[in-house]
Amino acid sequence: MTIHWCGTGLSAIPGLRRLIEAGHDVTVWNRTTDKAKQAVGDLTDNIHAFDIDALGATLAKGDLVVSMLPGDWHVPLAELCIEKGANFVSSSYIAPEMRALDDKAREAGVACVNEVGLDPGIDHLMAHHLVAEYRDSDAYHPANDLSFTSYCGGVPKHPNPFRYKFSWSPLGVLKALRSPSRSIRDYSELNVTRPWDALSSYTAPLPTPETFEVYPNRDSVPFIEDYRFDPAWQIKEFVRGTLRLNGWSDAWSDIFREIETLEGPAGDARLKEMSDQFWQDHAYDEDEPDRVIMCVSLKAEREGKVVWHKTYVMDAWGDERGTAMARLVSIPVSLAVEAVMNREIPAGVHPAPHDPRLIDRFLGEVDKLAQHLQVVDHTA
Repeated sequence: MTIHWCGTGLSAIPGLRRLIEAGHDVTVWNRTTDKAKQAVGDLTDNIHAFDIDALGATLAKGDLVVSMLPGDWHVPLAELCIEKGANFVSSSYIAPEMRALDDKAREAGVACVNEVGLDPGIDHLMAHHLVAEYRDSDAYHPANDLSFTSYCGGVPKHPNPFRYKFSWSPLGVLKALRSPSRSIRDYSELNVTRPWDALSSYTAPLPTPETFEVYPNRDSVPFIEDYRFDPAWQIKEFVRGTLRLNGWSDAWSDIFREIETLEGPAGDARLKEMSDQFWQDHAYDEDEPDRVIMCVSLKAEREGKVVWHKTYVMDAWGDERGTAMARLVSIPVSLAVEAVMNREIPAGVHPAPHDPRLIDRFLGEVDKLAQHLQVVDHTA
């Protein structure tokens, strides 16, 4: 069984190296072989220029394809895997076109696992763990009011006036700022056109508590079902969001104003121009440490009184192992690859696993990647 790892960008390397060092049969595919050789050439010479036809010619039944390529490639590669009877793993969100492959994947006996990076990925594991623990607790009651929040952000470990640094192309960040979001606040849907319309303050329960700016990200509502909330539960709040350093919204206010004016092809061209400038001005310097904070919280209230409240809090930063972002995105991907190879994840299109054994194993590995990981019991 061969693992075909496609894409050797900055966030891919630790997981790829982990699989090669563990002795798995890995073929590396990248658009430029020179970059791949710089990243893993000390471990393997099985490196090829990425071409989907060339990959298809070598892909065998039972193989596995990892896509760390831009999002447009995930569905074509998953379709190729289903055709060939190979499995598929990606860290990205499940697009509607990917979800539509579920029946075909099941019929072919193929696992297509997505959302197994940092966010989405580690946050899902934490959410599944908290929901299961709450269900098993003495505080559980169907009439409780539930509040769920999940905030994650990559920020510079040493804050700068811009309140941010880019670890890859800024275009994705800028495009996300143009995306509407849907979440639950005060028992009803909150729909906002732009993230900065729903900015709020969040105090992370770190060993020394810190306050950050947070805003809802994409569409949180479908995850209510994925996290196995009972349909009868009263949901007071449910938000998956992005976390930024305090002062970020002020530092970026001119950017927000311009983004609101951009439309059509000319707007897309300007966005690309802004992205290129930001990459030049605000990329991480070599060996400059990044930082990743994640806080996933579930709170239950009865008649206005908190009866159960726990938060997973993670703090990680770049060190001699490389960036925190790269570790936390790609190593969970490599864990999912091994779980698929061990037949621990069934056929079909899936996000990060619900299986308690896999959750415990994956979070045990995450504990080694982060400098701080704990569950805070706010009612203790």
